[in-house]
Amino acid sequence: MRQFLASFLEVIEVVVVAFGAVFLIRSFLVQPFLVSGSSMIPNFSDGDYLLVDEVTYRFRQPERGEVIVFRYPKYESAPQYFIKRIVGLSGERIKLKGGRVTVFNKEHPDGLALDEKYLPGGTNTAGEGEFQIPDGSYFVLGDNRAYSFDSRNWGVLKAGEIVGLVQFRLWPPSSLQVFAAPSY
Repeated sequence: MRQFLASFLEVIEVVVVAFGAVFLIRSFLVQPFLVSGSSMIPNFSDGDYLLVDEVTYRFRQPERGEVIVFRYPKYESAPQYFIKRIVGLSGERIKLKGGRVTVFNKEHPDGLALDEKYLPGGTNTAGEGEFQIPDGSYFVLGDNRAYSFDSRNWGVLKAGEIVGLVQFRLWPPSSLQVFAAPSY
């Protein structure tokens, strides 16, 4: 009986440690995310299972081109989570015109038209307008520009709404991938 009790307590200890480790990892390091919708097609599809890195942005600022998961800034009751790509950084001005995204900043006072190689050829960014991005905020767009509800609709995203950086696609297995920010 004593041996059974010792074995039982050992199993309980392993289970408690395992659950504790999973809780700590999921709460502070990595969070799973299931893509729902078509706003990021063709790069992310409905049903893709992703891992979101919650640590990176504690050590550095988000960069242009990175794909992030965030809490929808206008949620009313229960938070909704979105996935979008950062195209505008704090302090920049974004101009949407003629299907193109142009960024104005200190390095490019006359504007830099983004060469968005991650989008299919011929993709146009719908809508026109200019957006000044305040400090601590970002301008985000979905890759499926014709069908994305993003900063063009609800404005800039505050840094505090960002959950984390999309790092890995785990599902479907045929699309297993590690992501890096594109260069412009």
